[in-house]
Amino acid sequence: MSGGHEVLRVLADRVRRGSRPGRRQDGHRVALAVEGGGMRGTISAGMALALHESGVTHAFDAVYGASAGAITGAWLLSGTPEHLTGWAEPRYARAMIRPSNLLRGRPVVDVRHLVEHLYQEVARMDFDAVLAHPVEYHPLATDVGTGRSTDLRPYLTGPAELRLALRASAALPFLAGPPVELAGRRYYDAGLAESIPYRTALAQGATHVLVLRSRPAPAPSQASTTAAAAGPAARPSYGARLVAATVLRGYPEALHRSYLTRAHRLLHDDAVLTRYDRWSPPASGRPADGQAPAEPAVLSVRPGPGTPRIGRLTRDGEPLRAALEAGRAAVDRLLRPLGLLTAG
Repeated sequence: MSGGHEVLRVLADRVRRGSRPGRRQDGHRVALAVEGGGMRGTISAGMALALHESGVTHAFDAVYGASAGAITGAWLLSGTPEHLTGWAEPRYARAMIRPSNLLRGRPVVDVRHLVEHLYQEVARMDFDAVLAHPVEYHPLATDVGTGRSTDLRPYLTGPAELRLALRASAALPFLAGPPVELAGRRYYDAGLAESIPYRTALAQGATHVLVLRSRPAPAPSQASTTAAAAGPAARPSYGARLVAATVLRGYPEALHRSYLTRAHRLLHDDAVLTRYDRWSPPASGRPADGQAPAEPAVLSVRPGPGTPRIGRLTRDGEPLRAALEAGRAAVDRLLRPLGLLTAG
């Protein structure tokens, strides 16, 4: 992730010019894609916080978020993005993640309580500010009927719909309860169909995408086999097959396929994003202002090797705080060569 990557060049140029959404002159569409992963999303939240602190947020035209990444994207575009530090607050994690709920027949991950109570009464999110922000907000979810990744932006007609979209994007089967209904359709967690939300950004015309990853880079030995692993799909895990046979029983086959192939899809995405990281057009091939590049540029930011291992249900404050700082440090390392750390 050198300072010479095309994504970084465009971001730096926009910050230095004071470019703002709706008044661009470079012909690019630059998207931020935020990966989730339950409490592992604390890492990508730290990355988003660093972007805010560096004054880079307005250099993007759109923010795409999947699951916990959708929540992070909303906080980034809210009136108080500094509240992204809440990801590392164990009181919030414990209010949302309640293993004892399993004995009561309730969701272990209570996303409804998080969004409808904590974000309205305790750590208040300015939902109107998210909706009015000049940077477009695109939360993703998986359509129960089709099994496909769906951009929920067209349904964000007000704060109540925004809260439903946040809940839908993070409605993981079994752990978070039933699907969430929005605009007459039902949705499960975005991760069933698109856990790293860069593909929708590209399909909607993004010329440059910065991807905030919550997973560390694979070890060198693993990286060498990623492309091969992304070939024919491996047999789904026992846990995935059990959830598909029980929780998802009665749902359309398309949803089953999306759920059972998500691990394979992640391997494929890793291989694709690794190739993107290594590619950047030569200076002579860069388009002039007002012209779109012939091929999109995509760059991933990953946590460093010393980042603590965070599980989907981690609630302990110490590792969560360390994870937040690891994400923040990863973006700081990326931006420092560009001289952007004090841009805001």
